[in-house]
Amino acid sequence: MTDTVNVPEIFNRQRRRIVRDRAFSRAKGDDFFSQIMAEEIVERLDVVKRSFRRALIIGLPAAGLGKKLESRGMKVVFADSSARLAGALGDVICDDDRLPFADHSFDLIINIGSLDTINDLPGALVLIRRILIPDGLMLAALFSAESFPMLKSVIMGAEGDRVSAHMHPQIDVRTAGDLVARAGLTLPVADSDHLRLKYSSLQRLIADIRDVGGSNIMAGSLTAIPRHVYDEIQHRFRAKAGPDGKFAESVTMLYLCAWAPHPDQPKPARRGSGQVSLTAAFSGNDDH
Repeated sequence: MTDTVNVPEIFNRQRRRIVRDRAFSRAKGDDFFSQIMAEEIVERLDVVKRSFRRALIIGLPAAGLGKKLESRGMKVVFADSSARLAGALGDVICDDDRLPFADHSFDLIINIGSLDTINDLPGALVLIRRILIPDGLMLAALFSAESFPMLKSVIMGAEGDRVSAHMHPQIDVRTAGDLVARAGLTLPVADSDHLRLKYSSLQRLIADIRDVGGSNIMAGSLTAIPRHVYDEIQHRFRAKAGPDGKFAESVTMLYLCAWAPHPDQPKPARRGSGQVSLTAAFSGNDDH
């Protein structure tokens, strides 16, 4: 474990567990956003020119993704802060920045949709590096800071001068790439996928966010949205609807790929001289 004593607790850990329990109870990890992330991760894994034997999956869509990995001959371990998810799969309850596994336990670690909701993201990435075998692969998917701009702007506009935090802060692609590199993982690649979505109602958008565990988990007391503010949010959403009666929202998915260090890996390019190619990043060291 990493020492998290001096890390600011911007998220309430107990609240996060409750939110993820409720999300799993509603959607069982088959929610809209989780499935997009899981499918993209599988596509990236298909590019890798090697096989894996032991995988750790962290995230709400673990069950469906686990079956795909098991069909490829992998032994899969599941972990999440949701007790209901861990109980359903018979595996480990833990926070992402407090993984209780021994060093070099896995050759593949996949994290879907939860790295942006943990207190110690740098520490979590260091833990991933430690519990990967040398030349083991990390793949992760999460929401980027550019996600839900219309929802955020409408809420802020409706609240006026009394704006409260209803959605947690997120990171952008550059910051994520830097954090992965600083954690000691090699050949890091961070890329993003922009989705343009249409919704017929505010309730449907909020439901999709809640089903992926995106409810408010900020530390401190929660501030409920007053009824008159909620009515104003609804009015502003309807005002933004197109001729088809639907409004557009954009979501940016952030995808991370990196490897645990190994002496036979390709050497990274000098910082600022260019990006590591996806081919090099996914190939890793084919001798293992």
